Amino acid sequence: MNAILSIKPQFVEEILAGKKKFEYRKSVFKQPVKKVYIYASAPVSRIVGEFEVAQILASEPSQMWRQTKKYSGISKRFFDGYFNGRSEGYAIEIKNLIHYENPVNPYVRIVGFHAPQSFCYIDEI
Repeated sequence: MNAILSIKPQFVEEILAGKKKFEYRKSVFKQPVKKVYIYASAPVSRIVGEFEVAQILASEPSQMWRQTKKYSGISKRFFDGYFNGRSEGYAIEIKNLIHYENPVNPYVRIVGFHAPQSFCYIDEI
């Protein structure tokens, strides 16, 4: 199974630059996911790359930050705000990143596509 993750363009840039090797989420896949397609949300609105899931860390946010901060690609302040009030969070570790030379327009390529709020499952694009 594969998934499309909706990510804000500023964070996509950090991922593609290799500075952000963890994508943080409040909830995560319920099914095993091997490949993740990176959907850069508006104004980009394109699938700009893909990666494999190395592992998914699940822990209390402050512990997760200690483990992942070197490659978080975000500030501690943003991290704390995102997980405020949460006792558990998730960090999807990125491996084998592929940056597409020609981003994919999912609205043309995938019948009935609409940008996922967080993520959606898909076979292939």
